This record gives sequence, C-alpha cells and structure tokens, in this order.
Amino acid sequence: MAAIHVKNEIGPLKKVLLHRPGKEIEKLTPATLHHLLFDDIPYLRIAQEEHDAFADLLRSHGVQVVYLEDLMADVIGQDENLRDKFLMQWIMEAGIVTEKWQRRIYDYMMQFQDNPLEMVQKTMEGLILGEVFFNKSESLVDMKSDSSKVLIDPMPNLYFTRDPFATIGDGVSLNRMYSVTRARETIYGEYIFQYHPDFAGQVHLYYDRYAPFHMEGGDILNLSPSVLAVGISQRTQSEAIEMLAQSVFADPEATIDTVLAFDIPDSRAFMHLDTVFTQIDYDKFSIHPGILGPLVVYEITRGHGPDGLKVSRVETSLEKILEKHLGIDKVTLIKCGGNDRIAAEREQWNDGSNTLCIAPGVVVVYQRNEVTNQLMREAGITVLEIPSAELSRGRGGPRCMSMPLVRE
Repeated sequence: MAAIHVKNEIGPLKKVLLHRPGKEIEKLTPATLHHLLFDDIPYLRIAQEEHDAFADLLRSHGVQVVYLEDLMADVIGQDENLRDKFLMQWIMEAGIVTEKWQRRIYDYMMQFQDNPLEMVQKTMEGLILGEVFFNKSESLVDMKSDSSKVLIDPMPNLYFTRDPFATIGDGVSLNRMYSVTRARETIYGEYIFQYHPDFAGQVHLYYDRYAPFHMEGGDILNLSPSVLAVGISQRTQSEAIEMLAQSVFADPEATIDTVLAFDIPDSRAFMHLDTVFTQIDYDKFSIHPGILGPLVVYEITRGHGPDGLKVSRVETSLEKILEKHLGIDKVTLIKCGGNDRIAAEREQWNDGSNTLCIAPGVVVVYQRNEVTNQLMREAGITVLEIPSAELSRGRGGPRCMSMPLVRE
C-alpha cells in the first residue's frame, strides 16, 4: 500500500488517520472555550464511546484505522534525540521562553520517557502550573501564580484530523493553521511524515507549516485526479492557495492540472469548504443551502507569467462549475435540512453536510441530522450513522474527524 494516495473524494477508503479524543477535552473550561475554539464542553467518556463507534464502523467496512497519537509515539520511541528535539520544540512553540521553565517542563515530561504514547498524549493534554513540581519560595513569579494556571494550552481540536494537514495525490500539505490555538497541532505531522518508517522519504510536501500564509485541510477537496478544490475562507488565504498551486504544478509526478479556488463567506458558519459541500457519489453532493446562487470561483492553471500561474475568474452556479470540471452532464445537490429553514440551520450547526464518503454512494454521517440523512437516502445514498451527542459539540462532522491516507 502506498504511503499516501488520495486523488478523489469518493473512491473506496482503504486507510484513514484519526485521533481519539483524550484528556485535552477535560482541560476545557467555560472561561477558555472561546480561546480554544469550542462552543461547549463535550463529556469525554461519551465522546470517546462515540469516536470508538466511528472507528469500528470504518473497520467493519474494510478501512485500516491508524491514530495520530500512535504514529507520533512510534517516532519518539525509536530515537531519543528525536524525542528531545520534539519536546523542546513543543515547549518553545507553546510560548515557554525562559530557560528555567523550559528545563522544568522538560524534566517533568521525562517521567514518561518509558511510555512514548503517554508522553505524546500529555503533550496534547497540556499542562497546568500545579502539575510541575517547584518550590514557590524560590521565585516571586511562582509565589504570585495560582497553581491552577494553565502553563501550556491543551489541543482539544485535535480530534478533527482533517485540518492540520491534507493529503493531495501522493503528497501532503502540512498547514499553517489560522489560529495560534491550533498552530502546534501540525508539529505531529511534521515529525510523522519526516521520520515515521511508514512515511519517511515517501511523501511529497506541497505546503509547509512554516509558510507565511495560513491554510487548513477542511478547505481542500480532491475532486478528481486532475482537479483540486480549495476554499478561500475564514481560515485559508488566497496567497496560500497560490503557493500550493505552484508547488503542485512543479511536481512532475502530480496529475493535478487545475486548482479551483472557491470564494466562500468569511464566517464561522462557512468555516471551511467542507462545511459548504462534500461529494457523496459520482454526481451527488451534500451542500449548505447558503452556497446556492451566484458563486465566484477562480480557475488556476499553469501559466507563463512570473508566478507560473494563469488565473480566470468565473461567476456561475455550483452545479455548473462541478459539472464542467467533473465532466458529467448533471450533478445533484442535496441541501442540508432540505427546504425547511429551521432544520437547515439546526442541522448545518451540527455538520449535516460534512459527510465522509467511504465508497461511491456510501457515507458516514452524524445520527442526529435526521432530515438531511433521510434526503440522502431518498437520493439513493447508503447512509451509515454514528452517535454524535458529544462529538458534535466541537463543531465538526465525520469528514472533519478523518484524514484519508489511501483511497482506491
């Protein structure tokens, strides 16, 4: 099996990357919700049960499930130097600037040196001051600090593995995240793709987390082997899309010859392109009703200018742009919530259009979006439901929670 191979959105899913929610969820408090990009606090035990049901459903349909935390534990468990390099990077990128506290945190983390998985999970969970042993009488700053003060933020958004990087063809875009809160999530991808034996030396890097412009994986859709769609959104800048297009076009092994940049509203409701529409069959898409009507799309192809790009602005409907670039006569758009405005708003809030297609016409969805799920069934789609009372509190659906690594 190839290390990475994803050239469409609907081919049978063979291998996928997940992250099982961990104790980072229990570091959420009402005071930190906004800062950590949550609207509510999921109940961890139930969220884990729901996530396990998701993983079991995928396995029962022939999908190999691998976990972000396990891959990262493999990396730091194979080499002490890599472990130390990773720890210091994690500490510094968390904003710990004094040598004294860098050393204290490093020493604290070394209690997990014989259990790489526990060490990785602890980096995801974050740290509070009281966890790190110290003598307050040695420091004015320490004496004035509350022991419950957050020292290193948790990463509660990590169970949305779609965003820190994106698989494109046989390569990846390792993203620079929109918010500081999520910026450190991409450290794991950096080490996994560079050092893990399943990926080292086998994956083309199309975008780098150190690039100057932000981009997130939820905005990237592999429409076909030759067409990549990317959303210009709240979290992905047009400059990043240009850099990505240049990088993909420069790879002689890449089959992509067109990048479609979809101009979508800059708002939380339209956070990523995959909250606006997702492909569920050869000719069918689930969509946010707000995307209907005139749509501005920029068609980016190879050019001869200084940037090597040619850009054309197109104002048309979603149906026409998809029909043109997929080479089909007619696409069917299934609206989240149908024509019921109340249902549409409620089910869009719970990611009714954020489906994970695991084979043509077979999708994984949240059980709670009953109106949208029934509309898909009526359109001939096989709908596989997972429980979602707690997972949905993070504002991301099955597609957000999964990063395909290999599709047929």
